Amino acid sequence: MSTPLTQTRFSILDRSRVRQGQSHPEALRETVEFARLAERWGYHRFWVSEHHSVPGVAGSAPTVLAAAIAAVTDRIRIGTGGVMLPNHQPLVVAEQFGTLESLFPGRIDMGLGRSVGFTDGVRRALGHGKQDAGDFDAQLTELLDYLSVGRAGVHAWPAEGLTVPAFLLAVGSGAERAARFGLPLVIVAAGGEDAMVAAIEQYRTDFRPAPGREEPYVIVSASVVLADSREQAHRLLLPEAWSAAYSRTRGEFPPLISPAQIAREPMTDRQRGLFEESLRGHIHGTEDTVLPELERLVARTGAEEILVHTSTFDRAARLESHRRLAEAVIAPAIAGAR
Repeated sequence: MSTPLTQTRFSILDRSRVRQGQSHPEALRETVEFARLAERWGYHRFWVSEHHSVPGVAGSAPTVLAAAIAAVTDRIRIGTGGVMLPNHQPLVVAEQFGTLESLFPGRIDMGLGRSVGFTDGVRRALGHGKQDAGDFDAQLTELLDYLSVGRAGVHAWPAEGLTVPAFLLAVGSGAERAARFGLPLVIVAAGGEDAMVAAIEQYRTDFRPAPGREEPYVIVSASVVLADSREQAHRLLLPEAWSAAYSRTRGEFPPLISPAQIAREPMTDRQRGLFEESLRGHIHGTEDTVLPELERLVARTGAEEILVHTSTFDRAARLESHRRLAEAVIAPAIAGAR
């Protein structure tokens, strides 16, 4: 019998997180190998991200990394979660994704966001300051136009006329914008689950169909960790939570460190509070606890897809978590389809 989970697609977002003692090139090569495993396990998509001048994240050139991943995989969809459009000219973005789609037809996703650099220095290096919503709307319109027709005689070869699905990452007014442009919505419960559900409901209500995008489509991004016990799963979450607290108090997102080292790290009261806050909202534990939580999330949001984003210091444990999740929710769906 089918359940909401067996009717839900599962995908992966990987940020190429760097671990203490590891180089950025090593982290990128791990991402490529991770994608090969994700395809073997049956995940629907594998997306990479864009971060600039971040010590703890190697993923700075998502379309280049996507090309490397697509070249060593055969079926899984490859994309970005996402390309930060304010950092680029729409023409160049269209050309890059047109090139990817030309080389790997039917497998490329164009996930887009509007975040800019983490610090003022990075923003200056990228050639801009904070942009307003009108700027982003204009950029998004221009990019989508390049995929269908030329603008004022400018053609984004080889993108023009190709089908490259666009997705919009929801930050702030992102859900409203996705509805207005008729784009699939990618949303995370950053402001709490109630706020996320309200945004999704409004998105579905306000959705305006566009050519090739007739129905709303919701992807919920969630941190999911499976282990032999809830305590083990909780321990795997500690490095990312510590890194998040460190970044918010020191202005730099560091490489991941081990839970044992975290236990020795001194924290101010503010850092401790941010650390504890960062540990909330994750779906973690054994299959007996994780699957019901996923069922509830899908039922409450109506999500067509779950995009799993999970970072740990223990690489082997993270891979095992994704393998177990695939075995629990993807393998039954494949068996049912047969």
